[in-house]
Amino acid sequence: MTEHIHTISVDDDESNLLLIEAMAKEMDLSIHSFADPLESLQYMKENTIDLAFIDYQMPGMNGIDLIRHMRDLHPEAPIIMITSVNTDNSLRLRAIEAGATEFLNKPLNMPEFRARVSNLVDLRMMNMLLKDRAMLLKIEVRKATDKIISRERETLEILGRVADYNDLETGSHITRVAHYANILAVSIGETEEFRDVIFNASPLHDIGKVGIPDTILRKEGPLSEEEQVLMRAHPLIGYNILKSADSSYLRSGAVISLHHHERFDGSGYPAGLKGVDISLMGRITAMCDVFDALMTKRPYKSAWSLEHVIEYFETGRATHFDPMLVDHFIKNIDAFVNIFTSFGDSEP
Repeated sequence: MTEHIHTISVDDDESNLLLIEAMAKEMDLSIHSFADPLESLQYMKENTIDLAFIDYQMPGMNGIDLIRHMRDLHPEAPIIMITSVNTDNSLRLRAIEAGATEFLNKPLNMPEFRARVSNLVDLRMMNMLLKDRAMLLKIEVRKATDKIISRERETLEILGRVADYNDLETGSHITRVAHYANILAVSIGETEEFRDVIFNASPLHDIGKVGIPDTILRKEGPLSEEEQVLMRAHPLIGYNILKSADSSYLRSGAVISLHHHERFDGSGYPAGLKGVDISLMGRITAMCDVFDALMTKRPYKSAWSLEHVIEYFETGRATHFDPMLVDHFIKNIDAFVNIFTSFGDSEP
């Protein structure tokens, strides 16, 4: 196991280098020897070092300066400083302050060498093992987290499809809305976290329709005034379903459900919110939902032409829609159309 401990020895005295090398090999340590401290420093920069023997008195760079450099490069590696027996305590203190872990006195002898080095090797191997275990644990936690997130996203997709089950919308509608929302979020420079949340939460915008009678959802003609009142309750129903969830996706879905029928000028429902009082996720999802609805053929309506849809959004700037988002929508219209085409409905 000790052959995996990468060791260096730095000393301008070749006889000392050979002695340390021989002693290290007796302990099955893999060792590289350097007579030039500057050359050893370059090696440190390019390689992993687990243990170092460094002499104090060397030309070009003294041992304390080299220890200081190595400590910056390899903060966890033990460093043994080689000193003479009569080295004063102030020098040892400076070496400790620079990062030395242990000292060996010249002339070196094998029993002391083995005892001191064995302790440091055991410590280093334990630290390496703990680091490996920590890395393995981190990987396992990441795998478990990914699995949880995957299941949560699957649940979100199912919830979104539940909302569309008795509606005349199709499952592809919520998929497209998620991708449209991501396009706008990227375009306006939102964070990766925001984009992840809106991508997974926007399909829940119509979850409140589970509380609306099927006869209203599946009606192919215009709704009566009474039916419109019932239909307009679905944003609040959706909010109440999702608002107490622990999941950030579901909580954001609650806000999106509540806000996606609000209008920028305050003429929307259910609360008549205006401007930036409407959540950004709600404003984005509202645009995406309307775009997809206008582009899609339904039993009660024909699909609009792209030119007509763009004109509708231009007309609705600052009344129905956030004008900033309209600009980004127009800027990314080709991407919207690509999503609409790529995730098309299997049936009209």
